[in-house]
Amino acid sequence: MTTKMMTTITTTRKTILTTSKSRGAAGGASRSSARSARRRAREFALQGVYAWLLRGTDSLQEAGDIDAHIRDSEDFSDADAEWYKTLLHGVMRDAPSLRESFMPHVDRPLAELSPVEHGILLIGSYELLNHIEVPYKVVINEAVELAKSFGGTDGFKFVNGVLDKLAADLRPIEVQAANRR
Repeated sequence: MTTKMMTTITTTRKTILTTSKSRGAAGGASRSSARSARRRAREFALQGVYAWLLRGTDSLQEAGDIDAHIRDSEDFSDADAEWYKTLLHGVMRDAPSLRESFMPHVDRPLAELSPVEHGILLIGSYELLNHIEVPYKVVINEAVELAKSFGGTDGFKFVNGVLDKLAADLRPIEVQAANRR
């Protein structure tokens, strides 16, 4: 295979992995152009957390390598770089305590979670715990959208259920106020 062919294949794979699953009926633009900078940051953070989880270590030594690799992505400039950094490094740093917070609401052992669902739960838990300025409904919705885009067929339902229960634990006043409306 020539270098040009390999570059084309790599670019095609990157495009498939970073664009939406569906396009408009007339073959219109992908949803990626309509995604907010924060959503793109969450997507890139999920990719970084996923890579970190696959390496099978809770070591923070690899964070710099993973971060640098993600930032080299072609469309990283579309993301909120500061939010990405906050999520990626916060999740890696706080992963053990984040797991402790969501595991009571999970119906299976941690080892049986897919790395995508695990990563989404870590990011959602981190936002619920540490970023009260982001409404809990937004955190859950963004996590569900990540699960729909990157997770298994019904993974979004699982993520929604776990984070909804966690939000009731972590932000009871906010959840009760929303339920009264």
